[in-house]
Amino acid sequence: MLVQALSAITLYAALSSAAPTGLLKRVTLNAAAVAEAQVRDNTATRAFTAVSITTSDGSCLFVDPLSGDFRENLTPVQTAKCDGSTAQQWDVITKGKHNNKLNSALIVNTLTNACLNFDPRRVAGDQVNLFSCGGRADGSGAVTDSQLFQFTGSAGPLPLLPENGQNKICLTVVKGRLDQTACNPASASGSELFKFGKSAGAGSGTPPKASNTDSTPPPKASVASAATIKANNVASAASTKALTSSSAASAAVVTSNPAVKTGTKLNLAAVAEAMARDNTATRAVSGAPIKAADGSCFFVDPTSGDFRENLIPIQTAKCDGSPAQQWDVITKGIHNNKPGSALIVSSLTQGCLNFDDRRAPGNQVLLFACGGRADGSGEVNDSQLFPFDGTKKTIPLAPLNGKNAICFAIASNGLLDKTSCNPASLSANELFTIG
Repeated sequence: MLVQALSAITLYAALSSAAPTGLLKRVTLNAAAVAEAQVRDNTATRAFTAVSITTSDGSCLFVDPLSGDFRENLTPVQTAKCDGSTAQQWDVITKGKHNNKLNSALIVNTLTNACLNFDPRRVAGDQVNLFSCGGRADGSGAVTDSQLFQFTGSAGPLPLLPENGQNKICLTVVKGRLDQTACNPASASGSELFKFGKSAGAGSGTPPKASNTDSTPPPKASVASAATIKANNVASAASTKALTSSSAASAAVVTSNPAVKTGTKLNLAAVAEAMARDNTATRAVSGAPIKAADGSCFFVDPTSGDFRENLIPIQTAKCDGSPAQQWDVITKGIHNNKPGSALIVSSLTQGCLNFDDRRAPGNQVLLFACGGRADGSGEVNDSQLFPFDGTKKTIPLAPLNGKNAICFAIASNGLLDKTSCNPASLSANELFTIG
């Protein structure tokens, strides 16, 4: 099961200044209750995975997990300038545990795993929120028409019509928040229209699609360590430092790999400082999987490194589309000024793939703050730059500081490691597919 509790409890994200400040209620999340209520359906068929939803004015829908209740229910859906953060990513589920109806879809936040829900019993202005899929607060619900929306596969623009609205209710945006309005779906226009867009973060073209996602859930993990971490107040939006460890709640996959120690207690302020997303960067790819030769995907557990989310090993697991398995490829930005090269960045933590041959063998390939300084103050470091021209999806990962003699490969313990290689004659284990 995904570790909802971690991002739920540690979320300390710097949200866009466009977010209505009146919605930023801070709650103390109950780690066990969140883990029970907000469970990712790994059996589901997804028409779209981890995509943005844009409004008629080009802004993106997003959620702040600390703005609902202690279970991450009743979370308002807000709008802000699109920034590619995990809070702005959405799945569209056409079949699964909570959807058994043809031509309908659940709209699920990728970060929290909660479903978009219309409840006309609530007070006006607070009828459209995220709620545990199935409609029961504790996650025990099956299927409810308050969470099913008419859907035939189009990316839009299209109206969002909850089935319990009996074809007379459209979702709309009112003062920066998703709300409902009486409408005629045949003539829906303006703020009544939404579009399922690119993979959140911009850069790539068609949204990733997944059908019949793996039915085998990721290994379970204890929420005990997460429960010790308390959320602080939301950081200033102007700082643009999103604590992506915060997003680990719904995303991080934790395994029983004996080579990986998990459960680090994160220092939220230190993570915010060290792991800042470069919103100025040029991304060749955003939110994409990286696959090994055997078809498994790279993933990270934000609690498997140090208190800043540095020194995190890269593990492999069956691909499941979770944020912990998503990566950005940055070809130009604050930490990359070299043409023909790229940074490989975890979309979840914002740490950069790094090769440090000063460390002990078997522990030289890790995520580290981009720029190479633990506190995030670094600029450009060749230990984090990899040859990349954008013409091929399957490439070697050969760090520039390896001087064309080092490639990455999957070690026998399932972790990404380094090996001596000849880039002109690579083995299958030394090649990786992005996207």
